[in-house]
Amino acid sequence: MVKQTTIKSEISLKGVGLHTGKEVTMTFKPAPVNNGYTFVRVDLEGQPVIEADANYVVNTQRGTNLEKKGVRIQTSEHVLAAFVGCDVDNVIIELDASEPPIMDGSSKFFVEAIEKVGVEEQDAERVEYIVKEVISYTDETTGSEIIVMPADEYQVTAMVDFGTKVLGTQNATLKHISDFKKEISESRTFSFLHELETLLDNGLIKGGDLNNAIVYVDKEISAHTMENLKKAFGKESITVKPNGILDNLTLHYPNEAARHKLLDVIGDLALIGTRIRGKVIANKPGHFVNTQFAKKMSKIIKIEQRNQVPVYDLNKEPLMDINKIMSILPHRPPFLLVDKIIEMSDSHVVGLKNVTMNESFFVGHFPGAPVMPGVLIIEAMAQTGGILILSSVPDPENYLTYFMKIDNVKFKHKVLPGDTLVFKCDLISPIRRGICHMQAHAYANGKLVAEAELMAQIARTN
Repeated sequence: MVKQTTIKSEISLKGVGLHTGKEVTMTFKPAPVNNGYTFVRVDLEGQPVIEADANYVVNTQRGTNLEKKGVRIQTSEHVLAAFVGCDVDNVIIELDASEPPIMDGSSKFFVEAIEKVGVEEQDAERVEYIVKEVISYTDETTGSEIIVMPADEYQVTAMVDFGTKVLGTQNATLKHISDFKKEISESRTFSFLHELETLLDNGLIKGGDLNNAIVYVDKEISAHTMENLKKAFGKESITVKPNGILDNLTLHYPNEAARHKLLDVIGDLALIGTRIRGKVIANKPGHFVNTQFAKKMSKIIKIEQRNQVPVYDLNKEPLMDINKIMSILPHRPPFLLVDKIIEMSDSHVVGLKNVTMNESFFVGHFPGAPVMPGVLIIEAMAQTGGILILSSVPDPENYLTYFMKIDNVKFKHKVLPGDTLVFKCDLISPIRRGICHMQAHAYANGKLVAEAELMAQIARTN
């Protein structure tokens, strides 16, 4: 069992946003279990919270931008990549502006801040999605593609082809997330000269200088552009190095561009909201394809978690056999629909029914095609839940259980003779005044066959 983690204490960083040029203070704070990564805009009334969720992505031009109820966070990927790379599950990220500080254009300073305060385990198990088959997403317009395949741990490979002489094909791979700091974190953001001209003309890169963005010169620099660059970067002179990048900056790695693209993939996929155990291969990644893939993965994981079938040892000695059940429930054959109770706590109960052809309802439902009626599956779940609620009183034999409400009923698969039904009922709220409100699921053959939200009340018979 791997435990969730958070940082030990809060720490702040100051800088400017790359695109807004605004001064910003960013503070990392410890967060409770299952918090995930949340941004808080402390400069706005009510200090609104924006979760790091792929479904909040509204724009991917020059960064991954999130928006919730009109509140925006810009360029979230470098900060999120740092927390994933430092193996931190839960953190609150406070900002007094919309965009985190760009720092040097990498995750380096964020990683250093996390390491300065340290990471600690929390008392909750980390949820991890284990990839069992290849899942992919392709952007037909650009040809960009991301796939994830089964692997023993989270791994990422980025393959990029920029189609220019100054920066052609590059690859980068992270085999172990523990190597993020050493191999990926200090890889800086970059831009091509033709992109930079457009950004400068539209006032979209106010916080940039030659220390936080690598500029690859893919065209001849005109006198007009040179003057704009000097003004934007506050330099008296600018030249091009032999390797095709603007001066005043030395590459950390020959493939630093590919490593930064890998960093972006890690940051964008943090928006899935669940740790991944699998190998990600990103071909020509970008923020759009990254976040679309994150949305797809998030949806797949939520569906699987909702339909996940718990595993129980059905052969071990039951907590309650049929005789014990009849001492608690007032029901009797042929309307007693629970054979065993195999697990129970103050807040949940698990029961079992072996469905045989001898069931009386199969006589008429249906002749020649026996199917267990859905209403009886609901009744069986309710009887299982009834055992939980009746176990809360000292004299269950003096009580009867009555339905109050049934909501959100769904039937997903047929139940046939020979099936073994397993019922799991979890309290939605504590039992009060004999009223029980629970979420019930029925499973058979490794599948969820029915679910419902049930409310019932016990009442004395005399």
